Amino acid sequence: MANIKMKMSKQFFPNLSQNYIEILNDDEYYDITIEVGEDPNVKIFRSHMIILYYRSPFLRRTLASNKKNDNGVLSHVKLPNISPDIFQIILKYIYGGVISLNEQEPSKILKVLVAADQLLLQELIDYLQTYLIENKSEWMEQYFELIYQASFQSNSLLELQQYCTSFI
Repeated sequence: MANIKMKMSKQFFPNLSQNYIEILNDDEYYDITIEVGEDPNVKIFRSHMIILYYRSPFLRRTLASNKKNDNGVLSHVKLPNISPDIFQIILKYIYGGVISLNEQEPSKILKVLVAADQLLLQELIDYLQTYLIENKSEWMEQYFELIYQASFQSNSLLELQQYCTSFI
């Protein structure tokens, strides 16, 4: 009988993801508020500094310079460039590692991509660029100027930039 070592570990990511999404919806144990959008479309999200800190390099930098005061006042971050509906999608990704694009309009997916870029969520940036190119190329051709402008506002959107340059 051969000496075979069996790997005896099981990963339970779907349950873990679901639990973290439940934490996102918890109204009791949050320690930070995030104000997104601009008047009249502003919403304040309750969140958890530790999760944001480890999931977004942008928020890590923001939070490091915005530590919770000893007087018990919650940290508050403003992100006026991201709309509430887009930030809701981003938060679900940050907490649960889940994003559902099937029912989303391509223009909304592009907005999620731009927000992911602002928050430096590289894994999501890579996924969304590929998704748009592989699944929404007709829409991208129709709205080429919009795609072009969005892709060249950032150094992270290289796949979209390449798509645009090869299209010209």
